[in-house]
Amino acid sequence: MKQNILVTGGAGFIGSNFIPFFLEQHPDYHVINLDSLTYAANLDNLHEVADNPKYHFIEGDIRDRKLVDGIFVKYNITGVIHFAAESHVDNSIANPNIFIETNVLGSFTLIDAAYKYWMQKPNQYKDQYAHCKFHHISTDEVYGTLGETGLFTEDTPYAPNSPYSASKASSDMIIRSYKETYGLNIIITNCSNNYGPKQHQEKLIPTIIRNALAGKPIPIYGDGKNIRDWLYVLDHCKGIDLAYHNGINGESYNIGGRNEFINLDIANVICEILDELVPTSNSYKQLITFVEDRAGHDRRYAIDATKIENDLNWRAEENFSSGIQKTVRWYLNETK
Repeated sequence: MKQNILVTGGAGFIGSNFIPFFLEQHPDYHVINLDSLTYAANLDNLHEVADNPKYHFIEGDIRDRKLVDGIFVKYNITGVIHFAAESHVDNSIANPNIFIETNVLGSFTLIDAAYKYWMQKPNQYKDQYAHCKFHHISTDEVYGTLGETGLFTEDTPYAPNSPYSASKASSDMIIRSYKETYGLNIIITNCSNNYGPKQHQEKLIPTIIRNALAGKPIPIYGDGKNIRDWLYVLDHCKGIDLAYHNGINGESYNIGGRNEFINLDIANVICEILDELVPTSNSYKQLITFVEDRAGHDRRYAIDATKIENDLNWRAEENFSSGIQKTVRWYLNETK
């Protein structure tokens, strides 16, 4: 059966890395990219596939049921890979309603449309859609925060601490319910902090690079000792591809880079790279500035990726040292 894959949020950071990779890996697939082109989206990041006859872009909102239903019918959608989400924690603190609307209501709209299009009734697929699947992309932030030891596993109870993570946890539960209630084929992947080319400037690593190059203060929340596990975006894309095609129906898979660093160390590493590549009279480290901590700032995230490593033979190919070098060089090229 011809594979027509609906990718939502494909003009965002991870999606715009995923679509070119996915089409290269699966040239017989047709990818339909539905994106509302909010401030965090950039169609220029999809220039590699703009002229690919297997790629089609639609500007629109995942909350628009009429539009979503029409896409399923017009393109005979046989799979969904759902990236679209509001994702910046600071924004969720300032304006939580859009996170609930997009991440919760939008996810419901998508999966309910998939259910109605692919299935006759609960637990009975239409014959031609028996192998269709809905893959939901989520985050490690749904698990809350860790102490000094331990890792998030797929069995860690959800304990979201921000409006953003609460909205993602809610969407995860909605997706899961369509497996348990209706028998829909679903996969959920929860990733750690992504970094790499094409990331929006509001995020930590692009902010460090941009401010350093502009000679502006590099803002670091609190004492700078919040810990994150960093995952190079292309490694994440490879994990999504594996989970979508080979993951067991109804399962969740945690995708993490096994690269834990405190935020202050991230800033120092980037400054050292810039000191080498774009030297100035003073080290960029002198621009590091501590600012008031974010409300509800989780102290530590870290993912145990054993399940996807063992079950699907996925491995992160980039360590942080190699990945951050590629990332900084990409941003330097973009600023030329």
